[in-house]
Amino acid sequence: MQRLDRIEKHVDWVDALHDIARDTTGLDDFGDTAYLEGLRVLLECYDIGCDLTPIGVIAAKQKLVHVLERRLLSEQAFKERPQILEQPIERPLVITGIVRTGSTALHYLMARDPERQALPYWLAEHPQPRPPEGEWAAHPDFQRSKGFLDMMFQVAPALKAVHYMQADWPEECGHLMAHTFTDDYWECGMRAPHYVEWYEGCDMVPTYTRHKKLLQLIGSPHPERPWLLKYPVHMKHLDSFLEVYPDARVIWTHRDPTKIMSSYASLIAGFRLLNVNEVDKDDIVREQMEVWASGADRAIDVRAGRDPSQFFDLYFDDFVADPVESVKRIYHHFDIGWTDPCEGALRAWSEGNPQDRHGKHTHSLDEIQVSPERVAERFAHYIDTFNL
Repeated sequence: MQRLDRIEKHVDWVDALHDIARDTTGLDDFGDTAYLEGLRVLLECYDIGCDLTPIGVIAAKQKLVHVLERRLLSEQAFKERPQILEQPIERPLVITGIVRTGSTALHYLMARDPERQALPYWLAEHPQPRPPEGEWAAHPDFQRSKGFLDMMFQVAPALKAVHYMQADWPEECGHLMAHTFTDDYWECGMRAPHYVEWYEGCDMVPTYTRHKKLLQLIGSPHPERPWLLKYPVHMKHLDSFLEVYPDARVIWTHRDPTKIMSSYASLIAGFRLLNVNEVDKDDIVREQMEVWASGADRAIDVRAGRDPSQFFDLYFDDFVADPVESVKRIYHHFDIGWTDPCEGALRAWSEGNPQDRHGKHTHSLDEIQVSPERVAERFAHYIDTFNL
């Protein structure tokens, strides 16, 4: 990565980053060039200034190179096994909704179903055909992912209580969406209003088209196993998501937005402090309140034009009161067989992973100059639609 230090301006970055990725992989086909627009917008942000520390700049460059390397490697895999792109992904279960609504806990729980496949963190970072689970720990890519998470939690231990992750646990879809440089990762890791404005309005169909190809690659050893996906971001882009996955079964998690925004500001602040010296939580709340309220409004409009049975609404308090029963209701709604092995696995996970196992996440809007009334006002349409 020493060559990263010599990249100064984004006009130099595009070619230099691609050259590094080519050199490290020995490959040169990055696939469809639609990703270049998002990459260039990001690099413009770095030129404008994102308050990144010197370490943050290097981390940003490493992330960009990593994505380009993964594009090269996945394109090579598609060439070597073109038949995997013919494998259907039918009726995936997808958990989505506004951030901090219990979706991560639900995802971790539902992934215990032995009949279903989820996306492990390490395979999200390093897409490839899913090896047998007994081989994961010795795999170099697994060890890289584990090492990164260990380092992150060592540097920022408070993040464990906010959003705990392990290399072998199910992960959100953001790593796959980053392949087109269209993902919340880029706005969570730094202050980048220029990127946010572009990303929140861009065409996401190419992103989900590649997302599907990567799922086909990862799931190719067991294409018959149905998928469980999770990412709040899918709600913001629900029209594009359903264009690529028209038969998806959508679990929409809900919670009072006035109890969400301070939690999300805390999460983003924790991630940004890995790359910057200071963060402004008020600024984060104002920006992200608009992002997620607008996303919810769009998703409500999209949902209005679809079959209501395609959606299941899960409220935070109901899930916390009885997690396993909540999943059982989801399965019954979508006519998915509820088996004794599934219930046993879910109950064992629920009992072994209480809500605050990794520490209690404390946060409050009282610490931020954005009142609960202002949050409720901006989310009024969402609150009224779902009786929150």
